[in-house]
Amino acid sequence: MATGHRPVDPRASFPKLEEAVLARWRERDVFKQSIERRRGGPRWGFFEGPPTANGAPGVHHVLARVFKDIFPRYRSMCGYHVDRKGGWDCHGLPVELAVEAELGLTSKVQIEEYGIAEFNERCRAKVLSHIDDWTKLTERIGFWVDTDNAYKTLDPSYVESVWWALKTIYEKGLLFEKLKVVPYCPRCGTALSSHELGQPGAYQDVVDESAYVILPSARGNLVVWTTTPWTLVSNAAVAVDPELTYVRTGENFIVAEALAEKLFGPGAQIAERFPGSSLVGLAYEPPFDFIPASAYGEKGHTVLAADFVTADDGTGLVHTAIAFGEDDFRLGEQNGLEVINPVRGDGTYDERIGTYAGRNVRDADADLIEDLRSRGRLLKSEPYEHSYPHCWRCNTPLLYYAKPSWYIATSEIKERLLAANETVNWQPPHVKEGRFGKWLEGNVDWALSRERYWGTPLPVWRCSTPASRARSSSPVLSPGCLIPNNCVSKKSLFLSLRTTG
Repeated sequence: MATGHRPVDPRASFPKLEEAVLARWRERDVFKQSIERRRGGPRWGFFEGPPTANGAPGVHHVLARVFKDIFPRYRSMCGYHVDRKGGWDCHGLPVELAVEAELGLTSKVQIEEYGIAEFNERCRAKVLSHIDDWTKLTERIGFWVDTDNAYKTLDPSYVESVWWALKTIYEKGLLFEKLKVVPYCPRCGTALSSHELGQPGAYQDVVDESAYVILPSARGNLVVWTTTPWTLVSNAAVAVDPELTYVRTGENFIVAEALAEKLFGPGAQIAERFPGSSLVGLAYEPPFDFIPASAYGEKGHTVLAADFVTADDGTGLVHTAIAFGEDDFRLGEQNGLEVINPVRGDGTYDERIGTYAGRNVRDADADLIEDLRSRGRLLKSEPYEHSYPHCWRCNTPLLYYAKPSWYIATSEIKERLLAANETVNWQPPHVKEGRFGKWLEGNVDWALSRERYWGTPLPVWRCSTPASRARSSSPVLSPGCLIPNNCVSKKSLFLSLRTTG
């Protein structure tokens, strides 16, 4: 019986069928018609979360683009007018690292020697070098999105929209600058955000040499434990739990009672027991004499009470280097200690650290431990396996590093963020209370500063006028204000942006 349909070829080539469909879509401009036929209907916004076109697309990009296509297509079928704006992510370290590799550069110093403007021009050329490949893939998989009028994050209009957002955040009192300890990559020369630390592979299991270090005092030899011996050169204080019980052994070592047997064996003799509070204020001799106690202030090289000390491992006495740990930094703030950071941006010691100056800090661990051993200041050292953060871009071990950065105070609106998350129809549903919900629960202020070259500059300049100081959000390291529309500095900065990216 005749049906009016062509017979089905049992040897049909599905790729050829797909190509025929794509050809018909091109000839009839089906994508554009699908938008025009919905013009006048309710709007449903779609701006593509943009990929970076500095590299060729891969198979793994297909799935993401298919998901991006589903929702605009569905909304359009429901009668909505969906423009489907494509975009390209043009800024950031991935582009810089790709250009560095092409030029054979390995550090920020080499970039500056090459020329920042010239380097940024190479980034500008690189960032869209594979756009034709992306466009072909986009069409080939049937992803309907407007790439002819795509937004680019390097466009002045886009940069100005970022500036507008930052100005609005500033006016709400949520933009501030402060000295904080941040995860820092000495290879890339920039801080990382908490989101970047959550990237796959950021935390890796490593084995570092830990050290049990002897610090002589009038009460006995304090014993501290550290998994980062390179920070001992800037030891500022020792932290104890004032409510924990400590002991002095027959060999004159002071440790937490709960850890004495683990450290010295079951036959360890106890000469004295006392609360940690009795140690507070005790002066001691630091592991190294590169930085004197007076440099830190009145409480330099003394024992301080802290709320983060435990007797779970180590010795119950915590070596504290103010510039290299969040707890250390907070304890230093509470006790008025000066922040001293003897490590340069490239991860090497500065001239204050004597014969170690110029050495990569992590590479110096073994020599520092041997130095302590030769002076009778090392109780013991042993390998310690732990999870340690690495730069997800270049795989360099990170340093926790005190430096001034600009932040958005997202922690102040945490409850609003959590409430907004409850209104989202997450698929799969477990993301709401799982990965994303837990990330919001642990939300910390968003660090914006990146000390690199190919990116959007922060529209902030130093101003000492009273009006500016009154507007400065607290806490700030020093006065800052956003560039107003009538300020000539905006024009000069914007022109610089257009020139250098």
